[in-house]
Amino acid sequence: MSLVLDLPAPTGLQDLVRQMRAPAEIMLPERLAAIQPSRVSASRSLMTRAIRERWSIVCTRFDIDARGNGVARYRIDIGSWRFTFPVFSKEPSPQGRTGRIIGRSWDMLGALVEGDMSDAELAATQQEMPKLYEGRATPGTLIWCRSNRSGRFFDHALQALAAGRQPDVAELAQTCYLMRNTGLDGNGTFGTRSFLSLEADHPLRPSLAAQMLCAYMMRVFAQDLLGHLARAASSRAVELAAPLRRFLGVGNGSALGLMLFVNNHPRLIDRWLWIREEALARARVLQPDVAQIETLLRLLDKAIVFRREDRAAYEQVASSDVVAEALVTIRAEVQSLLDRARAGVPIGTMPFAVLCASLAGRVHQEGLETLHSLLIELVPDEADALAQTLVIDEELRHEPAMRVGRLREILRHDYAWAFAMDLDDEAARYVWYKSVTAEEPRRGPREEVGDAINLALDLPRQVVRLDAELARLDASASTASFLAQQPWHRAIVTRVQALHGTHFHSPHADIMSEGFVPAHITRLLNVGVHGIDKTRDFLNRNLRGVLFHGAPTPEDLQSGHADPHWFYPGEPIL
Repeated sequence: MSLVLDLPAPTGLQDLVRQMRAPAEIMLPERLAAIQPSRVSASRSLMTRAIRERWSIVCTRFDIDARGNGVARYRIDIGSWRFTFPVFSKEPSPQGRTGRIIGRSWDMLGALVEGDMSDAELAATQQEMPKLYEGRATPGTLIWCRSNRSGRFFDHALQALAAGRQPDVAELAQTCYLMRNTGLDGNGTFGTRSFLSLEADHPLRPSLAAQMLCAYMMRVFAQDLLGHLARAASSRAVELAAPLRRFLGVGNGSALGLMLFVNNHPRLIDRWLWIREEALARARVLQPDVAQIETLLRLLDKAIVFRREDRAAYEQVASSDVVAEALVTIRAEVQSLLDRARAGVPIGTMPFAVLCASLAGRVHQEGLETLHSLLIELVPDEADALAQTLVIDEELRHEPAMRVGRLREILRHDYAWAFAMDLDDEAARYVWYKSVTAEEPRRGPREEVGDAINLALDLPRQVVRLDAELARLDASASTASFLAQQPWHRAIVTRVQALHGTHFHSPHADIMSEGFVPAHITRLLNVGVHGIDKTRDFLNRNLRGVLFHGAPTPEDLQSGHADPHWFYPGEPIL
């Protein structure tokens, strides 16, 4: 395994390599699903930079009426870079309003644009955005986004503020957001700027950074709109209390499309998992002092309270009560370690690595992965530097001169998990297709779907079939000659060749099988990669959760006093 050599190497490079977990250990879907938000998750990484660099977010226009219709504009200054975030707001209407991709009416439309916007560019954006896929972004646009109010909870907060009191925390804590994201689109979509074209010093160059900034701005606008509507409704209105403003994030819903995202972005998945695993390895090889163990204990206490206060109802994934119980067990072990360190008793070599190994199999996997995420907080500089390397060229290039024998060696080594599967299982007759009515990915038995085109990558079967075809040829033949005769194998050959040398690019799963649980992969993206909290599952395929739960407000960022450990917020006591 190759390490990121421009980072400071910890004592004992071999120890670090040994702490990197093997793909066979973590690439099973249920293990990927257990990964928890961490400092290298996209939303948390973005907020770490915003806190450190004291990003400035200022509302420069708020022309919105008492019903919620109108235009707002925000200026975002990040060092020498400036961005504009225009918002087009509408009062909620049931006509055309849905969280699905077929929606044609939203409570909020926004854009993230480089530099200052002219009035002409603002007008063009306002005209083009409602067209969605038929629309065209103005030059310098990075993201188009849209969201809807959470009607019940937004209205509850609005009525309370207008009456001169704070909303009920217990009521809002059921979802922990006022608005829910229904789309974050960029990287060429609608004519937006390609992320690969961003300059080396561009503050939003890492993958998903621009999308996460838009999600944060949804949260900013939702709270500004709430306050504006309350003041318009009553002269008795009060402002939303600062602790509640930090507590409330922005909602997010995801479904089966994220499985196709994982299939189509193997380099991104591989790089992100590598970043997290290396950051964790660097934490596990620490020889910690008393202060570092105390920090870990404080973070565990926050996580325990957070889980115990969680009001979300879970169907298939572990409830927060179960995870809290695991964290209590982990806390006791860390307290024991701290007691020994304070007393001057030797704590041994790499005590965190020993701790993690001793807990494996004893506590729930999500509890252990929470510990892993908190350990990463003890190597902040290394983790932050790793997170900034998530800049990915995802083009896959094939090697026509590669010999057939060498290609078979790669197949047998990199995809040993696929050859170990029972791919003749009659239950594996599912197909992934696009719904005509909802324009969204769906999954169902082949006999019920009919002639639908399969949109998913049946990786294990393609690998095994490719190997069987290659076995008929002379090992010295080139893949070019093979593909000249069987060009339909070009995509899988290219994928196998291009991803050789990486480790975490593909879940070890038969996604066509009835037993495959799509929510496992959705959780990897939502919880691990994006950093979404309280992800509630529906029917083992849809997830809803909250981004920036507990994050600093724009005022906190500017003050320089934002809490760097803002995550896992407790319910405010007002």
